[in-house]
Amino acid sequence: MQVPVKIYTLSTCSHCKATKKFLNDCRVQYEFEDVDLLQGEERAAILEDVREFNPRCSFPTIIIGDKVIVGYKEKEIKEALGL
Repeated sequence: MQVPVKIYTLSTCSHCKATKKFLNDCRVQYEFEDVDLLQGEERAAILEDVREFNPRCSFPTIIIGDKVIVGYKEKEIKEALGL
């Protein structure tokens, strides 16, 4: 069984796009939020969620099970996924 994967991204961020492509290439199911496309209260609530995992609030912020990875770090992502 696969651990849950959630990523917080920006639609214009090249590292975020690379992370999504990598997960897709590895056939990993994941949920994502393009934070820059959200507005108002929804955006504020999501940014608060991101800060809980990553106080610097930088992107991508990747949550794999209970592990948090900030930035596109292929090796760390693979390890966290057990690939």
